[in-house]
Amino acid sequence: MNRPETLLNTLMLVPLIGATDSLVAAFGLWLMFIVVVNLFGLGIGVLRPRLVSTAHLPASILLAATLCSCVEIAAQAWALQWQQHLGLYGALIALQCVVLQDTGHFQTTWPERLRLYILFGTLMIGLGLLRELIGNATLGNHLSWLPGAQPGWQAWVLSADGGLRLATLAPGGFILLGLLIAGWQALRPAPSH
Repeated sequence: MNRPETLLNTLMLVPLIGATDSLVAAFGLWLMFIVVVNLFGLGIGVLRPRLVSTAHLPASILLAATLCSCVEIAAQAWALQWQQHLGLYGALIALQCVVLQDTGHFQTTWPERLRLYILFGTLMIGLGLLRELIGNATLGNHLSWLPGAQPGWQAWVLSADGGLRLATLAPGGFILLGLLIAGWQALRPAPSH
């Protein structure tokens, strides 16, 4: 088992479970991830050749924290309620950037990077959609947080009784993710030995 890849996957699990209680939160955090990681990749690509090897880690930490802070401030100006809802999950993107850099992610080809971004986005948005549908029985519950949305937007209500509240909490996210992984394993053909 490759330790850096395990660390990377574990770090991606935190926002996957914590920030996907609604579709808007999941999609927003994924966009935030894409912006910060790509800006970090460009920045560290310029800085790395100019630094001694002992300065790579401090420089990458400083760059990642700076980019995350700038994006957080922009998110506060753009959609304050959404940014407050995300809490510390936006700041964890800085840690993911450092781990991605340590695992050599930015030296890979663009299709390999794009595959990771799309996979992470699909998981985030899919889990956010399912958790909102099951937990609140709504779709687009927090669209009013975004600029340009109607102020009194209440979402598309699918059931007047609400949903299974557990699905919007972190334990419900783990349970739903476990069920999705089990379903995926059941549908995949068994590997031949």
